[in-house]
Amino acid sequence: MLMGASRRNTYWPGHTGRHRRSVATSTLTPDAETRTPRRSLGEARTIDGARPTPRRRRSDVFTHITPSWFAVVMGTGIVATAAAALPVQVPGRHGFAVAVWLLAVVLLVVVLAATAAHWVLFPHRARGHLADPVIGHFYGAPPMALLTVGAGTLVVGRSVVGLHTALVVDVAMWTVGTALGLATAVVVPAVAHRRGTYAPHTAFGGWLMPVVAPMVSATTGALLLPHLRSGAHREAMLLACYAMFAASLAASAPLVVLVHRRLLRHGVGPAAAVPTVWIVLGPLGQSATAVNVLGAAPGAHEHGRHVFGIVYGVVAIGCALAWLVRAAAVTLRTAADHVPFSLTWWGFTFPVGTCVTGAAALATSTGAAPFAVLAVALFVVLLMAWATVLVCTVHAAPTLLTPPVNQSVGS
Repeated sequence: MLMGASRRNTYWPGHTGRHRRSVATSTLTPDAETRTPRRSLGEARTIDGARPTPRRRRSDVFTHITPSWFAVVMGTGIVATAAAALPVQVPGRHGFAVAVWLLAVVLLVVVLAATAAHWVLFPHRARGHLADPVIGHFYGAPPMALLTVGAGTLVVGRSVVGLHTALVVDVAMWTVGTALGLATAVVVPAVAHRRGTYAPHTAFGGWLMPVVAPMVSATTGALLLPHLRSGAHREAMLLACYAMFAASLAASAPLVVLVHRRLLRHGVGPAAAVPTVWIVLGPLGQSATAVNVLGAAPGAHEHGRHVFGIVYGVVAIGCALAWLVRAAAVTLRTAADHVPFSLTWWGFTFPVGTCVTGAAALATSTGAAPFAVLAVALFVVLLMAWATVLVCTVHAAPTLLTPPVNQSVGS
């Protein structure tokens, strides 16, 4: 099992299979907010002994909203920014990027509203997400969703809403996303450590979700630097972005090593865990993007930053390509049997998108054609993955949102 032998650790966010219970929710105990009778629905009987047909309520659609749903926004938003970052001109590229960005905006609004409804209607269940050994790590998704859509507004949406409005929106979303990301990067690992979640044999890619958020802040913050006045404010922003880059890299590196060691010694675990292997590409591709965008930003030591961005970026993208080959091999080998759909499938999108932007940033920094070719090739992979996962998510949405009422809370 991915998270050890305990049954509570076999659950995956949004997993549509049948065996997805946790110890805390394996029985149908009543929730205070739902006022469910103590006898479970599965035990209820009519006078003649037949089982009644459980009635659904409209609020049931908000029962299973977890932070994992923000991965849908991340995976969609990165497609728009990656399209805009491509170092080649393709007919219709900008129009496509705008359309995908608009979709990401709509998805963000919908998921935010659904999350708010979940917290209002099911506060006890919502508070339990942080303590879950799997779901808790996906609290890194909400801040990264905000940061991705905010950056897309500045890079892509400015042609729709205007530069001034795009800047205001991006600054607001970057500020909120960065604050949430920094808090998540501290709180989630602390909770996991206190509960004993971090064991070498249970390592999986989801551990990286909360600590990568500051790296996304560093990248998207660099996009704001040209719009700041030169002087103390710009230098402070530049230093803050480099500090978040360094902090995220320091936190991510040991976790990548643990995931790598776990794959070598214990395998990937259950088939539902396969998409999380791709999350390792996130810190690699995002860090390559960050240092090259920061290296091109105006400010002190511009030449040194430019050289550092190229050197580090080449190493990071090289490591990302090596991991991409391994992740693809693991996925294909497991898919020959079966990989059940779950929201973790969005791990096939955003991490690959960061590699696209990283390769594109290197192509811009070096002018080397191979990086441009690599960026285009990875973008094709990203498009295929995004289209596939989006269709699967739409198809599985009824099951993801309203699974059978006799399943566990964690379903």
